[in-house]
Amino acid sequence: MKALIIGAGIGGMSAAAALKQQGIECDIFEAVKEIKPVGAALSIWSNGVKCMNHLGMGSIMDELGGPMHNMAYHDGITGSVMTQFSLAPLVDAVGERPCPVSRADLQSQMIDWWGRDKVQFGKRIEKVEQSDTGVTAYFTDGTSAVGDFMIAADGTHSAVRADVIGYQTERRYANYVNWNGLVEIDESIAPANQWTTFVGEGKRVSIMPIADGRFYFFFDVPLPKGLAEDRTTVIADLTGYFAGWAEPVQKLIAAIDPETTNRIEIHDIEPFDTLVKGNIALLGDAAHSTTPDIGQGGCSALEDAVVLGQCFADQFKEKGKTVSGVIAALKNYEEARRFRVKDLVLKARKRCDVTHGKDMQETQAWYDELRHETGENIIAGLRTTIIGGPLA
Repeated sequence: MKALIIGAGIGGMSAAAALKQQGIECDIFEAVKEIKPVGAALSIWSNGVKCMNHLGMGSIMDELGGPMHNMAYHDGITGSVMTQFSLAPLVDAVGERPCPVSRADLQSQMIDWWGRDKVQFGKRIEKVEQSDTGVTAYFTDGTSAVGDFMIAADGTHSAVRADVIGYQTERRYANYVNWNGLVEIDESIAPANQWTTFVGEGKRVSIMPIADGRFYFFFDVPLPKGLAEDRTTVIADLTGYFAGWAEPVQKLIAAIDPETTNRIEIHDIEPFDTLVKGNIALLGDAAHSTTPDIGQGGCSALEDAVVLGQCFADQFKEKGKTVSGVIAALKNYEEARRFRVKDLVLKARKRCDVTHGKDMQETQAWYDELRHETGENIIAGLRTTIIGGPLA
């Protein structure tokens, strides 16, 4: 029994780990010759950490996860605290801590855990063909590969998605630009053990601690799509967008390295119900590309992988390692995931609109709520999202 895994990102590597647990051989193909992740870091919330533990990679999270014990919102202009609280009640409620991590380090360690020499790089998929008994992947370098089934974890620009859902999707611009990167921890900017966010004017500046004494930062600004900006103007651009903001924000802007700062126009894709066609399944961003506004993009890919493994375990017990078992497992995966991932995409979209001032009256009401927030409501929302995962 062999699976073709398209993509060696978080989704592809976690899918391979889940299938390996069921005794399935996996051939992994990655389009790029060298992994260069878009985005400096990401937040793996407790549901994602539980998935990493389940897949046998929990030690990676122990090593890479930053000490994010508290959470705070500040008024972006005055710098005053709007709300500040411990995340300990959340950890107690769900049984695991959240782990902000370097994206590059996470992907690299997942690949090393699997075996870097067993991942085939420089293999960009061009087309797929499937039959009742297998699937063939054709790559742009003229090579091909055959397996019993395929997991397409080839990201938001998935080349396989249209074969599964039957039409070409278009990414939807979420109406804001995100700059992100890493700096050394400076407690005059924010506490070293806290997720700190400055908000105002529909903009956001966020700082999270990751391992090795570093802050992951990001700046969000509502802007038209397609503005001509580059690394040489990063500091000047951010200085202009955040003119008059609090001193910690100005210190952060002064501390960043333009050469290692990413600028991303944020998009998502309208959710769809079809995640599987025959013996090909979509996983991760290929199946549910989302904005990062609730921190569940990486987590939902990890959840996909865990559920995929569970579905194969169930079907192999019932039908053995057969073609019918594979097809049934993939359909069960689709049924188990399609409502969950749609909910996460739409929840992130709603949070995105409020955070980034789509309706400034609604955004201002949120700011007012934050000034009266004890932490209970935010923790309740985080808890609801986390316990909706497969390992709650």
